[in-house]
Amino acid sequence: MSRIQKTLALMSVSLVLCHPLAVAAADFPEKPVRIVVPFPAGAAADTAMRVVARKMSEQWRQPVVIDNRPGAHGFQAVTSSAADGYTLLMGAGSGMVTAPLLSSKLPYNPSRDFVPVGRVVINVPILTTHPGLQTRTVRELVDLARKSPGTLNYSTSGNGSPGHLSMEMFQAATGTKMVQIPYKGGGPAVNELVGGHVQLGMNAVPSVFAHIKAGRLVPLAVASAKRSRAFPQVPTMAEAGVKDFEYDIWYALFAPTGTPPDVVGKVGKALNSALADAEVSNLLVAQGAEPAPTTPQELARFIQEDTARWAKLVKERNLKLD
Repeated sequence: MSRIQKTLALMSVSLVLCHPLAVAAADFPEKPVRIVVPFPAGAAADTAMRVVARKMSEQWRQPVVIDNRPGAHGFQAVTSSAADGYTLLMGAGSGMVTAPLLSSKLPYNPSRDFVPVGRVVINVPILTTHPGLQTRTVRELVDLARKSPGTLNYSTSGNGSPGHLSMEMFQAATGTKMVQIPYKGGGPAVNELVGGHVQLGMNAVPSVFAHIKAGRLVPLAVASAKRSRAFPQVPTMAEAGVKDFEYDIWYALFAPTGTPPDVVGKVGKALNSALADAEVSNLLVAQGAEPAPTTPQELARFIQEDTARWAKLVKERNLKLD
């Protein structure tokens, strides 16, 4: 081997040693990838992520494992993992945006501990009432609530949950006063509504899909800017006469802070490719979810805007969990 060849060989070895992350990113993934879902198995977020994860697994030819760890334990499991892309978090707006605004005692800090990868889906919130309430439109509900302030009650999955905050927004937008009945989870909240123990609620479409189809709940309006593909006959809040009311329940993938940008990019690319697949899209829509892909940069901007919007409502309504 000539002196020049030896020099070039040493330079090549040095470059590899100096840039191990680049090599790791090029080969990613070389082993199973774990996605921590901080919700119970069978929840709307869980079922949607499993559909997408299967397609990502096919692309990578590596298993993508869903690890259900409800609550803050899920976030902590990711923050304590290596920042190499092999452990990811399916975060929701409730955990990444509103919870930090409502509590100063969280065991994690979204902006410090995680980097955005890409949005997964949006679940459209839908306002429903029990048939016994005899309201068929938002106007009828608002008139009834204004006539008897503080007598109507609504179920939620807990203080600070999407159902709670969306109803706070609804009351602020309509000048009404209702009573929250918090339960431990979305399942009990919906079951109590279906059973007539509470009178109304704002829930993600997948959570009440079957009950609406069966006539056990009456849909009044969706909170999103556009009508839901699952229930195209149901008007938006704007169409129903409620101005300045727009709310989506969103879920997105995040990686631990320090994960190499190339790895984040690879995960984001696989995620968006999966969401673009027709079969995946159809399965998500059938659940009542809407595929909502973004780049990491777009997700970061979206979170900033969402945080500003909710910070305003939290301050105006004097909401807190501490």
